[in-house]
Amino acid sequence: MFKPVRFQEKDRSDFFITMRNRVNAHFVEHNISPKGNSKMVVKTVFMLLLYLLPFVFILTNLYSGGTFLSLWFIMGLGMAGIGLSIMHDANHGAYSNSKNVNMVLGRLLDFMGGSAVNWKIQHNVLHHTFTNIDGLDDDIAHEKFFRCSPQNKFYKHHRYQHYYVWFFYSLMSLFWSLAKDLKQTLKYNKMGLLKGQGTTLKKEITWLIFQKTFYFSYILFLPWYLTSVSFSTIILGYLIMHLTAGLILACIFQPAHIMETSEFPVPNDGKIENNWAIHQFLNTTNFAPKSKWFSWFVGGLNFQIEHHLFPGICHVHYKDISEIVKQTAEEYGVPYHSNPTFFGALLDHAKMLKLLGTGITK
Repeated sequence: MFKPVRFQEKDRSDFFITMRNRVNAHFVEHNISPKGNSKMVVKTVFMLLLYLLPFVFILTNLYSGGTFLSLWFIMGLGMAGIGLSIMHDANHGAYSNSKNVNMVLGRLLDFMGGSAVNWKIQHNVLHHTFTNIDGLDDDIAHEKFFRCSPQNKFYKHHRYQHYYVWFFYSLMSLFWSLAKDLKQTLKYNKMGLLKGQGTTLKKEITWLIFQKTFYFSYILFLPWYLTSVSFSTIILGYLIMHLTAGLILACIFQPAHIMETSEFPVPNDGKIENNWAIHQFLNTTNFAPKSKWFSWFVGGLNFQIEHHLFPGICHVHYKDISEIVKQTAEEYGVPYHSNPTFFGALLDHAKMLKLLGTGITK
């Protein structure tokens, strides 16, 4: 069964209260909702078309060769865009005040081969609550392939992980669509976490069978049935789509937490020495805060600190509230980690992976 850890409640507890009050005052002062706005709707339409239009072109049987495969690549961009900019906010309840809207848009993950229920457990429940805590944060539980935490078991091949990890990153969404969902469903049921999502093992297994059948029917069978393109080429296109999306997604999420500035705390008698808010600051890093286009495409997740502190706020507001968060952190002497560029963050992430590959335990 699931055994969570507890965070210190008294240590600088007024820090988060002050910051939350200031953020709330921002929305009251400007008379705006913390949820999505018209810009979010426009982005939603764009990202959906970026995924769906290339697929429609694929089904027309007018394209072959490099053009055919290029359409799958564009679908990969759309897939990543939907995941980062639409599904992510919706499954956090941040897209809209309507639970139904959030549910429907959150289920876009199921449409693209994943499982919204498993994602909520891994991301919302485990990662957001227990960021960088070994054994609780599933985002750093990859030790057989690569070492993401000083507490992960060390294997000799980890010394080369800063070279080969990018290949494994690209497999992220592909593995999710093929095997990870079933593995996670069984695991989370044993941990008693399915109940927290208002579902049961039987319901989720039944849904996975239906959902995976539907997904592979439209994504693979339809192109094979409606076009003259060989099935092997369709499989290649499918792989290109997932490898593109997987690499983009991993390169956005991983540098936000696996950095030399991150602390990776070890619980002492089931307790973490800092309160939850400070824990998030100590284990999270922003990057490319001044790049408007980049921030637009990645769903504001370059402002990862703001996202972890206020996951119920739509990402279109992260840039505005980041100044409030940063200023408050500075007033209270809390570190605010931020890399000026995305590629700089990737480089620092690679350096941390190289360091972890030496077998360090602290």
